[in-house]
Amino acid sequence: TAPNYPMIGDSDFKVAKLYDMLPASVSGDAKTRTPADNATVRTVFVVGPDKKIKLVLYYPMTTGRNFDEVLRVIDSIQLTAKHKVATPANWKQGQDVIISGSVNDEDAKKQFPQGWKAPKPYLRITPQPK
Repeated sequence: TAPNYPMIGDSDFKVAKLYDMLPASVSGDAKTRTPADNATVRTVFVVGPDKKIKLVLYYPMTTGRNFDEVLRVIDSIQLTAKHKVATPANWKQGQDVIISGSVNDEDAKKQFPQGWKAPKPYLRITPQPK
């Protein structure tokens, strides 16, 4: 499946320099740089629909990136930008979500007509909105 969000490949280091991940003086071909040279570029930034950084993951040189987790976070950020919900730990697309605490019960009845389970007064669990 093709991603429904932009991705950046930074082979000329413009983005890395812009965000101070590498010094402005860095030059040369990305293919000739060593892993030690690129250590600070082992960071994943997830930018939300509001153009603000929502997540930063720093990976050590010895650890590969977990793209399933990156995709899970992107799904959550896109969902929570559209609906007043939060996603619980280990949530995956299609699973139940939590109604945001900023939504009172009266408004929640309108926004989530299918209802919710409330194991705690502050924890209202409902099916994921479409």
